[in-house]
Amino acid sequence: MSATRFTYLGPEGTFTEAALRTLPEAATRELVPMLSVPAALDAVRNGEAAAALVPIENSVEGGVTATLDELASGEPLMIYREVLLPIAFALLVRPGTKLSEIKTVTGHPVAQPQVRNWLRAHLPDALWESAASNADGARLVQEGRFDAAFAGEFAAVTYGLEPLVKEIHDAENAETRFVLVGRPARPAAPTGADKTSVVLWLGDDHPGALLELLQEFAVRGVNLMLIQSRPTGAGIGNYCFAVDAEGHISDRRVGEALMGLKRNCPKVRFLGSYPRAGVAVGDVSALRRGTSDGDFTAASDWLARAQDGRA
Repeated sequence: MSATRFTYLGPEGTFTEAALRTLPEAATRELVPMLSVPAALDAVRNGEAAAALVPIENSVEGGVTATLDELASGEPLMIYREVLLPIAFALLVRPGTKLSEIKTVTGHPVAQPQVRNWLRAHLPDALWESAASNADGARLVQEGRFDAAFAGEFAAVTYGLEPLVKEIHDAENAETRFVLVGRPARPAAPTGADKTSVVLWLGDDHPGALLELLQEFAVRGVNLMLIQSRPTGAGIGNYCFAVDAEGHISDRRVGEALMGLKRNCPKVRFLGSYPRAGVAVGDVSALRRGTSDGDFTAASDWLARAQDGRA
């Protein structure tokens, strides 16, 4: 395995690259762009890279399905870090292009919902066609295949383009969450401000089936931060569920919730426990009464005394 190489959704000039470069360890690694999320993750699976950074969630569009599906299938991988990156687009064009001359635009599919209103107001007749990434869209503009691309302003220099319009976003404070993914290993020690990610498969479809699984978290006071259904490929109506929960697998409330899920689900895939980006320990909500590790230990001690006739 190449311990000195990180892959990311490329080509050069993507928001993913910008997010990766915010990690201190990226400064000492070879950063290799890949043409797709599956390619970036497969490089980790086959030992060509130690880790990959890929987008997993956007505050406007929701989950990035390519990443969710890849993490739910194939050889298991684990999330070790997350990065939050504010997102604003620039309209990149070949030098000298005027707004009135733009007839075709491109960008990553996740970008389109974030600039839809701007397009409707300023380029209502422009034809949109998706690209593999925003930076790849910039490359296609450079090659003359499109008139303009929505990408990060920082990509302009790489592809010899100029930002005709800057700071484009329909939603204020839009951001994308990226995850650093590696091969499975022991999770890092808890920080007190952590997140645990899993994928769950329902055993059978009956009224309240999903509710039963969610109650494993609820009765233990575990807050859910994301739940998203994804088709399993086994036919219409067959879904798995990607779940992000507050806490670390070593927290008693989280560990017991996962055990409850394992007892009731035909399949549970643990995707990792890792520090929450941008959240300090002091900013984490106080635990509900009865859900701390101390509460679980006290309850376990009480049960042992009861079993010994000492309750």
